[in-house]
Amino acid sequence: MFRRKKLEKQLTQEIEQLNFSLSKNNILDLAELLGNPKKMLIRNFMAGISKGIGIGIGFTILTAILVYILQRIVALNIPVIGDYISDIVKIVETKL
Repeated sequence: MFRRKKLEKQLTQEIEQLNFSLSKNNILDLAELLGNPKKMLIRNFMAGISKGIGIGIGFTILTAILVYILQRIVALNIPVIGDYISDIVKIVETKL
């Protein structure tokens, strides 16, 4: 009788550990998501759109910063570098 209670207690403890691990790793959410292809498709589509917009905004900001820095370097009138960079800035400004 005592051995059975000990086994039940150990089994309950292991089940609680398993439940905690599954909850911690969101396995249940993943299983639910994989069971519903429509939900997975919508989630992946929205993630792709978000990433695309983020990349576009980030690239635009970095390019603007780079052009600004290049314009400041040209304003310093460094002989060799200034001519080369002024050509690059003119090309970028004509494309805008």
